[in-house]
Amino acid sequence: MEGGDFLDLLQARSPQPPVAPLAVAPGPVHEGVEGTTILALRYRDGVLVAGDRRATMGNTVVYDRADKVLSIDDDAVMALSGSPAVAYEIARTLEISFQHFRRTQLQELSLDGKLRSLSRLLRENISMAMQGIGAVIPIFSAFDQLQSVGKIYFYDLLGAQFESVDFCTTGSGSPGIRGALYYLDRWGEQPLAQLEEADSLALVLKMLETAAEYDTATGGFKASARIYPQILRITANGIDALPEEAMAPFYQAQTSRST
Repeated sequence: MEGGDFLDLLQARSPQPPVAPLAVAPGPVHEGVEGTTILALRYRDGVLVAGDRRATMGNTVVYDRADKVLSIDDDAVMALSGSPAVAYEIARTLEISFQHFRRTQLQELSLDGKLRSLSRLLRENISMAMQGIGAVIPIFSAFDQLQSVGKIYFYDLLGAQFESVDFCTTGSGSPGIRGALYYLDRWGEQPLAQLEEADSLALVLKMLETAAEYDTATGGFKASARIYPQILRITANGIDALPEEAMAPFYQAQTSRST
């Protein structure tokens, strides 16, 4: 095998040649499907990573059950905002490359290695992002087994990586809730990282509902259709999805309160 980088191997043996950036001609621009609001919140035992379920194309709702929070391996989760087609391909490539490293090196890829792999894939997608048809702004969350703490990272279009200590949110609905999260983390009764899981879950659901109230591209809870947000929990014990039964009491209480 040439070198030791699985991403290099994929590129070298790809049946399709690299595509040069295309000049964008004047005229109508194709509107791709976009994912909307995603959110990661660090709490006492780990990290909750959540996303609404709506995918849009311009001002049209394309799908209301989109999965935007994906498990990449036993310790890492990627939440997606932007182009689902590109984001899903990036997630699939990451998952395969992590598996390849584990099987060939007989050990897990380090957290730093995982972060660099995602940065590289985002840089390789820059030509699509600059054309406005394939931009991806992910949140990458993982449980650092060495430090025994959950960690949250976000990226820009060029693949630059930043660590967010206690919370992160991106997507079209994020401006409406980022300030609220900062306020609660700085001046709330206790920092977000010290919250119990039940309190953290209630906060995540409140933030997604707030985003849906002020952003038409973000889908809110629909009792008639039983459309709940998607939430994955990352702890020292691994990754698991929060079931609808864990979220239903919150929405039932809100429904009772409004009637």
